[in-house]
Amino acid sequence: MHKVTIQPRWSITRPDGQALAQRLVEVLVDVQEHGSLSRACQQSSTSYRHAWQLIREGEAMFGMPLLTMARGKGSSLTELGEKLVWADRRINARLSPLLASLASELEAEIEKLCSPLHALLHIHANHGFAVETLRSFLAQAAVPHELKYCGSVEAVAALHVQGCDVAGFAVPLGEFEPAVVAHYSRWLSARSQKIIHVTTRQQGVMVARGNPLKIYGLKDLARPGVRFINRQPGSGTRLLLDLMLQKHGLEQSAIHGYEQCEFTHAAIAAYVASGMADAGFGVETPARRFKLDFIPSQTERYFLLCDERVLETQPVQQMLGILRSDEFKAEVNQLPGYRADGAGTVMSLGEAFETLQSVPVRRKR
Repeated sequence: MHKVTIQPRWSITRPDGQALAQRLVEVLVDVQEHGSLSRACQQSSTSYRHAWQLIREGEAMFGMPLLTMARGKGSSLTELGEKLVWADRRINARLSPLLASLASELEAEIEKLCSPLHALLHIHANHGFAVETLRSFLAQAAVPHELKYCGSVEAVAALHVQGCDVAGFAVPLGEFEPAVVAHYSRWLSARSQKIIHVTTRQQGVMVARGNPLKIYGLKDLARPGVRFINRQPGSGTRLLLDLMLQKHGLEQSAIHGYEQCEFTHAAIAAYVASGMADAGFGVETPARRFKLDFIPSQTERYFLLCDERVLETQPVQQMLGILRSDEFKAEVNQLPGYRADGAGTVMSLGEAFETLQSVPVRRKR
């Protein structure tokens, strides 16, 4: 398949038309990452002179410093510099999955025109790091596919009406499994559907490094002064959080920020790391990438759901081969909080969920 790449781009412009150089933001991101301007230039193959000129131009535009430098101590960003860096990180975390879906859609349209005889694998799934890895492996193996990132409920509902070939969703292990399976049951068919295991992953609370507010569990989210950032309704993470709050007898209204939502785990982590929230709930990988502390709360399994009839199709067989490969498992196992043991195992609904007595046979309309 032809690869389509779409990247977010943003700008700041003064009333007189002077615009902030996008390359300056990239330099500031590198400084935050590497701790000094010289190391940032080395890592990005940028001349020190050019980087320093960009910083001077940016400081002249704002009339404020962006960087402070001390001999022997490297470089540090000012408050304004930090704001620009975290704006860039939040924009990327929020928009990248949406743009990746659009890119995949365009790739599929081009593939249909260039190779009309190739069957496309249509995947609907929430944005997660194992799915992101799977997409990369599918592209490397030249498996024609279209991946749409959406909430778990939307994905499973789309499969029910034949809007996709496979749908991704997560189910927690243990006491919350029956309630989550029941939540999806209207779109499940024990007779005609199969479950493909992808990974297990850790969900938990993300907080600033060092946990300055001493947030150790969900009950602490209801403390006065604690700001929370939530996932959107329809996501599996939001469903799990609501069940956990119910177990602890916590009212949603008691949590400051409960109604404020982001659409990906990475966006949650970026929101907390930028200081706009004190805590968020999500998987461990983005918490580690944004250098946050992570308090694990729940282990869940991530599955791909499909109709049994598509299991023998070439695209699904190719996907299963990837999931079962040592290379894929090794890549996923490098993600903090993820384990790919048993990836590619195909099960019936009853085999996947021990607490499931029966799931009604649903007729597709």
